Amino acid sequence: MSMIVNRRDLDFQLYEVLNIESLFESERYASFDRETIDEIFNGAEAIAEEVFLPFADKLDAHEPRFENGTAVSIPEVKLALDAFAEAGFFAAGFDEDIGGLQMPYVTQTAMNGMFSAANGPAYGFVMLTVAAANMLEAFGSDEQKAQFLPAMLEGRWFGTMCLSETQAGSSLSDIRTRAEPRDDGLFNISGTKMWISGGDNDVSENIVHMVLAKLPGAPAGVKGISLFIVPKFRVDASGNMAERNNIELAGLNHKMGQRGLPNTLLNFGESGESVGYLVGEPHQGLHYMFHMMNEARILVGQGAAMSGLAGYLFSLDYARNRPQGRHPQNKDPESPQIPIIEHADVRRLLLSQKASVEGSQALVFYCCVLVDRLKIEADAGEKQRLHLLLEILTPIVKSWPSEFCLEANKMAIQVLGGYGYTRDYPVERFYRDNRLNPIHEGAHGIHGIDLLGRKVAMYGGEALNILLEEIRQTIALAGDDFVAEKKALDDALNTLQVATVAALSCNDVTQRLANATLFLDACGHIVIAWLWLQQASAASAKGSGLATDDDFYTGKITAARYFFRYELPKAIPMLELVASLDRTTLDMGIGEFTGG
Repeated sequence: MSMIVNRRDLDFQLYEVLNIESLFESERYASFDRETIDEIFNGAEAIAEEVFLPFADKLDAHEPRFENGTAVSIPEVKLALDAFAEAGFFAAGFDEDIGGLQMPYVTQTAMNGMFSAANGPAYGFVMLTVAAANMLEAFGSDEQKAQFLPAMLEGRWFGTMCLSETQAGSSLSDIRTRAEPRDDGLFNISGTKMWISGGDNDVSENIVHMVLAKLPGAPAGVKGISLFIVPKFRVDASGNMAERNNIELAGLNHKMGQRGLPNTLLNFGESGESVGYLVGEPHQGLHYMFHMMNEARILVGQGAAMSGLAGYLFSLDYARNRPQGRHPQNKDPESPQIPIIEHADVRRLLLSQKASVEGSQALVFYCCVLVDRLKIEADAGEKQRLHLLLEILTPIVKSWPSEFCLEANKMAIQVLGGYGYTRDYPVERFYRDNRLNPIHEGAHGIHGIDLLGRKVAMYGGEALNILLEEIRQTIALAGDDFVAEKKALDDALNTLQVATVAALSCNDVTQRLANATLFLDACGHIVIAWLWLQQASAASAKGSGLATDDDFYTGKITAARYFFRYELPKAIPMLELVASLDRTTLDMGIGEFTGG
């Protein structure tokens, strides 16, 4: 059994539930078919298991070192990323006319998930580079694309996003980095950026930093932010590297998890001029950066799901092979011990992991298909509908897997018991690595504010209505085997609507958003339940005719029923609390936390 992917479930999600073969009928993806995708997946799985996975523990134990002003990684990192690049995977999702494979986003994400599960920190370099290259392709000038994209798609130059600063954190309106115009049309960038993943390394030839900064006289707040390309080494018009660009590594942050991906403090313009290129129009930087961040948010959800999957697969294998104890009715101490998977509570822990992990993967793949459909849809009305559906699901796809696949990792540790809490087994590392995902690309609470404060109300509630229509269509199509599940989901939708109306009717914005995180979690539970109903319906339709897969399909239906009985009901009291406009957290005085 693979420890990084369940190919049977991958096939089920992509082909039996989402029918991604319909994408191959479009002109954009016409060069792909299931056989071609399988061959790509086979190659990716081999590289992930043979090159990335073997040094994951070593990378965790030997985080990058600060040496001579550079972040130095163990040599296995470069060997792995070179293998990834040689396979052409950096360019997998880019258009053919710029050297890419033009692979559907959903299959690209599924493929990359294998690397994320095998060695998330090493794969982090890839995620950042591809996201930066996508933003450059979307908003950069032709000259900028010619200078930077080829080396990024070849995997020789890596990319970053430089948003946060020590005094600002998530409050980007308070950034202080400045961009002063030069006589040659470029800009001198000065300031400090904090929490920059991949901000320095000895693995790539160059690093293409995407930096948010403010021009002289820019409007206050986020409306005055511009975006700049600031490479580690300057680049001439032909794309050739020149001298260093005076970006200094000021320090490395030592993290709880994701230790193998250097997280940096960078100083721009401290030791000389750091030259930057303005991307697009002045003061549009946040708009451009969110193009990168929204893509990254789907990938954060995927990364969380893959950490959860790695823990689930490992703990499942352990539970099948670890003998301990006997059935409660067996009092004979001389009788053989049983595998711990025979114990009811261990099965509960495993089933909870399966429900969270495979539900999260379903959500990630669904959102990826929306991205693909947006690229090939010709009808303007349908394109807008798909866009709004993706908009309202984006805070959920980032946040729900990050929060609840972390819980799955906790349960994987519990399955192993005391062994799970030691470094003898990788499940404690999976938990530590996954703990970053509720924090970065917008902390968990920020996405609750985004969902309740903006997304459900946008265009007069049109995005929410589209989501509700999609869910109710699934309810209508589900068979009679799922009467209880259909009713539970319909009841949850009604409760969601009541809570949404109550919250949006509150004129006190602070009170309206006081319980936005609960709203986010509850919406996530409802969305995951919807996608489990889709999976159960597909399993019910296919299972009766394929005896060899009966266990797989029955397992899907059982996991769906688990989620509806154990998890979905938790959404109701959360939504009722939102609807009540409860002020407990607001009314708690600061002094009351300690009484001092």
